[in-house]
Amino acid sequence: MKQFLTDFRLPLYFMISLIYMEFVFRIGTADSFTFKNFCMASLFLIPISLVFYMISNSFRPKANFILSIILLSAVGFLYASQFIYYQFFRTYYSLYSAVNANQVLGFWRDILHYIFQYSLWIFLLLLPVIAIVLRRKHISFKSMKIQYKGILVMAIFLIQATALSVIYISGREQHSAYDLYFQSHFPALSVEKLGVITTMRIDLQRQLFGFSTAAKEPDSDIPLPSEELADTERETSEEDDREDENKRPLNIMDINFDELIENETDPVVKNMHEYFSQVQPTAQNEYTGKYEGYNFILITAESFSPFAIHKEVTPTLYKMAHEGFRFTNFYTPLWEVSTSDGEYVACTSLIPKSGVWSFQESADNALPFAMGNQLKKLGYKTVAYHNHTYTYYRRDLSHPNMGYEYKGLGNGLDVQETWPESDLEMMQKTIPEYIDEKPFHAYYMTVSGHMQYSFTGNTIAYKNRHVVKDLPLSDQAKAYLATQVELDRALAYLLEQLEKAGIADRTLIAISSDHYPYGLDDQTMNELAGHQVEENFELYQNSFILYTSDMEPVTIDKPASSLDIIPTLSNLLGLKYDSRLLMGRDIFSDSPPLVIFRNKSFITEKGFYNAMTGEFTPSGGEDVDEEYIEQIKNMVERKFYYSVKILEKDYYRKVFGD
Repeated sequence: MKQFLTDFRLPLYFMISLIYMEFVFRIGTADSFTFKNFCMASLFLIPISLVFYMISNSFRPKANFILSIILLSAVGFLYASQFIYYQFFRTYYSLYSAVNANQVLGFWRDILHYIFQYSLWIFLLLLPVIAIVLRRKHISFKSMKIQYKGILVMAIFLIQATALSVIYISGREQHSAYDLYFQSHFPALSVEKLGVITTMRIDLQRQLFGFSTAAKEPDSDIPLPSEELADTERETSEEDDREDENKRPLNIMDINFDELIENETDPVVKNMHEYFSQVQPTAQNEYTGKYEGYNFILITAESFSPFAIHKEVTPTLYKMAHEGFRFTNFYTPLWEVSTSDGEYVACTSLIPKSGVWSFQESADNALPFAMGNQLKKLGYKTVAYHNHTYTYYRRDLSHPNMGYEYKGLGNGLDVQETWPESDLEMMQKTIPEYIDEKPFHAYYMTVSGHMQYSFTGNTIAYKNRHVVKDLPLSDQAKAYLATQVELDRALAYLLEQLEKAGIADRTLIAISSDHYPYGLDDQTMNELAGHQVEENFELYQNSFILYTSDMEPVTIDKPASSLDIIPTLSNLLGLKYDSRLLMGRDIFSDSPPLVIFRNKSFITEKGFYNAMTGEFTPSGGEDVDEEYIEQIKNMVERKFYYSVKILEKDYYRKVFGD
């Protein structure tokens, strides 16, 4: 027995080391430490640590020692890299993202900044590796006797089975450990409830054997709200609608769903035809076609937020935000792949698929409702620009597929290579390429607003530091505003050129953010907001600028989000589109609002549902019945599910052909 206990020091060391690293990681990343979740994660770590021991116990002592160092170093690196990635992106990377790590390495300056800033945490995560080297004489690296290995194998299966049993009996509701282990892909919550290593192991299994992040259709027994399903009174043709003075035409296209259903052999696609044929389309409204034939400029602005709108510091943004359409209840949710997913939502009106880069995955798909494809068919000159590396997030594939002649740094856009690059310079170099072509549509993905927000590591912040130096704010808050000054100057230059060309009053400009400025520390966010920011809803509240030079200001209080941008713009520009096939809705329509967040929380006209707590807060103080909440929850699930299936099945091509 004494020899057994001596031999067992190494597997015990693996167990303690993995549980220790999980503990340190949670303390360093979690807003709150939940003992229950830590215990669950630790239970899954025990069989993993025993597997590690068996791997490092199969050779001679010296080789076993080296293998032990390699395994602990790999785990330490995994925890440290996820720690830094979280500090950078406020989420965790998947294996899919790891394979494309060369893209993230483009931010090496910021990565080095975080490594230095969190060097103590990294040291703590790597401490087990250091300790095993220093204490190697006190640990036996001899191969364990065969009978003991048999006991370990039995222990591995028994403990793993115990962990799975705990998951089974702890509930199967949304965001439960069971849901995350078997059904959903939500890394941020999975890491919290199952742990880093278990989350990565599950991700590896799904990468190897296949997994849809929306593996099954949501519960069809739960009806959707009446506003979502097409009722017989409104299932009329456009010709009939025009004859009825009390009804407006619907935003639908000539799609014979009955024929598609009859001829479809794929049960998933057939189900999609059946679902979309029932979705209630939006009706046209007083804003339909208001800007038909206008030139159109669409901008996804890096880390843009309401904090960027300052009367003295960013006067052009202030002017456009206050003299155009004012959306007072607009949200830009953060998705898993931050910039890329935020841009994908704004450009497609689809919810991104978790675990992959949806924009890259869509590069070979039909995207008929992307603004470039819609306007190109009408004879518009359609161009797109990004003032950072043109291949980043494989925009060189996705953006031409949206109907654009695309240029970025390294592919025809000759801007000075700094970090970050200048939005103003991008406008100066690109506007002459299209301003004399009428009508035109230009799309911009900016980069000047990118983190880090400091005057030492950010060229744009340093360039504009004199504009913000006297503001009564912290240095980080000033640096953020300084980056947005560059966007403001770019917009001022744009408006000036449109005026010179005599087309300002015939050009519609739309500006939205890819995500909130998550590069800001929490205390800086609170400083800019003037109070502590609520993190499930308020954190994502943003501005959506929609502006023409000759319009009267209009205020819209209806809840809306970036998912609604494409249908709203399509309606304003008088484009022929099918509102049933998009996940967002025209903000100006009479359709009830629905704002959806990554964790499946939502906002409707009746209130706020927090999916993390399961609580619904009525907006008017009146009680809302549970049936309504369940209906909206199911609607949200369906939008997630069908967004994924549109991407996976190239569904629009099946509906419209090539």
